[in-house]
Amino acid sequence: MALRNAVMAALLEGEASGYDLAKEFDASVANYWMATPQQLYRELERMEAEGLVRARTVQQERRPNKRLFSLTEAGREQLRVFTADPLRPGAVRDELMVKVRAVDAGDLDGVRAAITERITWAEAKLARYGRLRTRLLDGHGEDEFLARAERVGPYLTLLRGIAFEEENIRWGRLALAVLERRAAAVQ
Repeated sequence: MALRNAVMAALLEGEASGYDLAKEFDASVANYWMATPQQLYRELERMEAEGLVRARTVQQERRPNKRLFSLTEAGREQLRVFTADPLRPGAVRDELMVKVRAVDAGDLDGVRAAITERITWAEAKLARYGRLRTRLLDGHGEDEFLARAERVGPYLTLLRGIAFEEENIRWGRLALAVLERRAAAVQ
């Protein structure tokens, strides 16, 4: 999947600056697609040149002018084509998993520290996702929201992100417990 598809999907929420998109990617899109602000700005420029997004400049007094991007009809059509395409298998690349696989020949304390750090990151993400969930539901129950909301895609991807981080925490605690038992047995 190209970054542009994730950007176009984010622009379905409405007009946004590159900065707004970077914050959106960091807050919620990051649970399924990572991109740096620089990558986002470069992609927005390419997409504008290809007619997939349009930009307008907003004059600001005490700050540099801001460019706001919106999806064009050509961008919406490309997104429709993308959503109709069959899925390609995804690939997971996770440095922590390589470290865990090599733990028997590696630095046990370093691997345990890395797992602990992953748990801490997952807990922080869960807290952010919880705040986002509360904001999206806006006082409504989940069933009501899912039945009546104008757009449910962002909420469904948020639920996937929550489940992913909950699983990271569960697995991390299990892995730490196994490594602790093994370390104690050696002593």
